[in-house]
Amino acid sequence: MKLRRQQLILEIINEQPIMTQEDLAAALRAKGIRTTQATISRDIKELQLVKTPVGGDTYRYTKPQGGQPDLSRLYERLRRLFQESVVKYDASDNLIVIHTLPGAAQGVASALDQSGWREIIGTVAGDDAILVVVKPREAVQELLQRFESLLK
Repeated sequence: MKLRRQQLILEIINEQPIMTQEDLAAALRAKGIRTTQATISRDIKELQLVKTPVGGDTYRYTKPQGGQPDLSRLYERLRRLFQESVVKYDASDNLIVIHTLPGAAQGVASALDQSGWREIIGTVAGDDAILVVVKPREAVQELLQRFESLLK
């Protein structure tokens, strides 16, 4: 539920100007998601949304542009997502397949993409599975060890 809500939040702020948490709550309700202001506030913090000026004294929520990401926050998010969502994973050659709980694959894949791990060329996520493409092939074992440490 949380991952889906956060995905919707990102979709909403890309589709329409959201200026307040109340606006965001209303947009979520329109999509069938009821939530509290405290939950929205946590989601905004976890998604690292920022208020960007759109003219005059008007601001809207956006994803941060440029700047250095907070790597400790990204790692903590990845660790939490792995612990809450990953069921199993396996590798073949330079590919890793990660199985998640239903609906969780896109959130985990996004966190992997943001991790900055250079061995990961990219991810492709479905509903409950992620294909991770690794280069060089020799890095697969190291990534599997990182995945294991995320689950501890």
